[in-house]
Amino acid sequence: MTVPHQRMYDDDDPYLARLRPLALGFPSATEVETFGRPTFRARKMFAIYGGGTKGPAGTRRQYEHGLIVLPDGEEELAVLQEDPRAFVPAYYGPFGWVGIDLAAAAPEEADWQEVAELLDGSYRQVAGPRLVRRLDEDGGPAGRGGA
Repeated sequence: MTVPHQRMYDDDDPYLARLRPLALGFPSATEVETFGRPTFRARKMFAIYGGGTKGPAGTRRQYEHGLIVLPDGEEELAVLQEDPRAFVPAYYGPFGWVGIDLAAAAPEEADWQEVAELLDGSYRQVAGPRLVRRLDEDGGPAGRGGA
């Protein structure tokens, strides 16, 4: 028996409105609501919108406008050490996923090119050789300036 989860986002969220076309701009990308959050997939999940940190209630923090991605190992360390918006997401962090708080800037001021590049790296980790080849041939959101 599947337990339904409460929806934890609004369709009119301005960050999600900018993120969604970027994430769906990758070959065979789809959006699936999982545990009440939008997830983006190509074969496997490559991005999650929203999340938080793990820990006791007093130290746990929610990032309603967080983007959780799976960078390669070198990039993971760089993001966590150098980006003040970065966080280690609950449940996914031990598996190499990192979160970025998109709400650190207003939606119109966020660096959407950087977001497209983070999505690109995460997509390449899970999409498989055929889809990555297609991305390289056709281009993706990161190559289109994140627009």
